[in-house]
Amino acid sequence: MNVLGIETSCDETSAAIVTDGREIRANIIASQADLHARYGGVVPEVASRKHVERMLPVAQDALDAAGMTYRDLNAIAVTNRPGLLGALLVGVSYAKSLAYALDLPVVAVHHLEGHVYSNFLAAPDLIESFPLLVLIVSGGHTQIVRMDGHGQYTLLGRTRDDAAGEAFDKSARLLGLPYPGGPNVARLAEQGDPTRVAFPRALLGDSLDFSFSGLKTSIRTFMAKDNGQTRLPDVAASLQAAVVDVLVEKMRRAAHKTGIRTLCIAGGVAANRQLTTSMQKMADTNGCRLVVPAPILCTDNAAMIAAAGHFRLLSHAPDALSFDTLATSPMG
Repeated sequence: MNVLGIETSCDETSAAIVTDGREIRANIIASQADLHARYGGVVPEVASRKHVERMLPVAQDALDAAGMTYRDLNAIAVTNRPGLLGALLVGVSYAKSLAYALDLPVVAVHHLEGHVYSNFLAAPDLIESFPLLVLIVSGGHTQIVRMDGHGQYTLLGRTRDDAAGEAFDKSARLLGLPYPGGPNVARLAEQGDPTRVAFPRALLGDSLDFSFSGLKTSIRTFMAKDNGQTRLPDVAASLQAAVVDVLVEKMRRAAHKTGIRTLCIAGGVAANRQLTTSMQKMADTNGCRLVVPAPILCTDNAAMIAAAGHFRLLSHAPDALSFDTLATSPMG
């Protein structure tokens, strides 16, 4: 089954074609990062207008890259929640119109569920490895979910305030780094000493929840008092270590509590090399298997949406064309 995936939840216009939920035939991503960098963050109205300009050309590029036409498609999957409402509406409107014109089934996909299924593209044998523990970590979300089957999720822990990616972005501004903050912190951290500054780790007792707002406050206080005496790479490396240590420890606890030995990471922060290196060491020490998607599949992309859509179509009926577009929505 050839599924066309559409992703426009934020500032990437993406279209992809995935066959049988495993084989990526094309994955085209048109990023707006450079456009929004001048504003220090994503401007929703600007993002929406760019999606309108790029949606049709990006979809055609995906078909061309896959050597297909619209008639080769068997279904359409599109992100309809959560995200910037105006941006989501562009992709959803295109997907609905195409589904109606071609008489194809369409399925609405939760953006976070798409991130989860990026792991199935990285390791197709995961369909035989349930239950799974998945750390979803991005600019807007940080949570640990247990996945017992397709569409079967149990939330084990979530952030009580800032997401990990949000903490990186806000802290990057305090360090004077440009947007996007997370990747720039990671690049600078490669030159620094992660033990130079003892930033706090909020572990919250035995809870699997997260909290990163105190870290952001600690960095603001440190920068105000330090007066530039500490090398910026050392500050960035210490900041990164504080976030990574918490993420790794929470996953270790989750594996210990549940007895699950197959661990996955999803979301934009999953592209952080220090996180994947530290998580792999933890997995090896505790006899766990770790699956991490390639960096291109960690950021927003339509291949993950197509993969999630494929498995939703196998376990659920297609959605009616009247499905809603939602700015916020829990997964599952």
